[in-house]
Amino acid sequence: MRFFVDPAIEKAKTIHTDFYLSDSVFEESKEKIFDSSWQFAGDTDQVSESGWVTPVQLLPGMINEPLLLTRDKENNIHCLSNVCTHRGNLLVEKACRLNDIRCKYHGRRFGLNGKFSSMPEFREVENFPSESDHLHTLPIHQWGKWIFTSLGQLPASAFFKEMSERLAWMDFTQFRLRPELSRDYEVDAHWALYCENYLEGFHIPFVHAGLNEAIDYGNYTTELFQYSNLQLGIAKSNEACFNLPVESPDYGKKVGGYYFWVFPNMMFNFYPWGLSINIVKPKTPSSCTVSFLTYVSDENRLRQGVGADLHQVEMEDEDIVCNVQKGIRSRYYTQGRYSVTRETGTHHFHRLLAAFLQ
Repeated sequence: MRFFVDPAIEKAKTIHTDFYLSDSVFEESKEKIFDSSWQFAGDTDQVSESGWVTPVQLLPGMINEPLLLTRDKENNIHCLSNVCTHRGNLLVEKACRLNDIRCKYHGRRFGLNGKFSSMPEFREVENFPSESDHLHTLPIHQWGKWIFTSLGQLPASAFFKEMSERLAWMDFTQFRLRPELSRDYEVDAHWALYCENYLEGFHIPFVHAGLNEAIDYGNYTTELFQYSNLQLGIAKSNEACFNLPVESPDYGKKVGGYYFWVFPNMMFNFYPWGLSINIVKPKTPSSCTVSFLTYVSDENRLRQGVGADLHQVEMEDEDIVCNVQKGIRSRYYTQGRYSVTRETGTHHFHRLLAAFLQ
């Protein structure tokens, strides 16, 4: 199935509803969209010292690849397959500190860099060991304390460059994950419907009364990049904002929130108090899990500004998105049109979806 979204937003129609409703397109998206993109794998606190090994599941529900984050004796971080190259056993089941990785099935050992080191009862095996006996190593992109990896070939810079450059002034060493403020939301809607709602501020005055009181909607802007974009939330005069240094390209602006989106399913919401990372995890064509990971850098500003009540905003978004999920099943709706001034982010997203599925 092929999709087309006109590059001229003033002419374009939204992506056809077959994208959301087709089981075959959902399955095709696993390989063509998610396997090709970069995904959140964890942070450096999970492998804070030499010898730490932490199992992670890459995008549970969609990619489902069992991986390991490790820090070796030379202090290098690796992202490895968590599957033994002998008989496919999972190697590590919980975070722990190790000298090497040993499979509990037949005793095959690997270094913390994934290299095969030993195997009992294999002396007679010809052409052994070979490259295929090492654990598969995945590429890593580390930004601040956050670790990303990919099953594909696209460079990380195409996804993260603009975000890292825009926030180069920010001190990420102060950010700490707060599990008690983090949570998963189960949403009865297609993953892309959730993303495209995030990608436009057009709905703010209609859906988010509280947020609309804190944000200057008239100065709300969207900037588009290759595989990401930025919505810049300007705070009203009496609301909390960033203390921007002169080297920031936004110096002089009253920025209340940086809303970065990275294709296809990651949101990085920076507030004066810290960061909310939102990972949208597809489950079925009509459901997804959205993980909110809360990193706090300034406890004193936690309940202030445009990021003061994320749960309330989430509930309002879910109400709308779940209704859209019901509405796209109508025989009377297949495509809509875009606001040229307010829906450039959603148009950009739809064009990327169509391109990746080609």
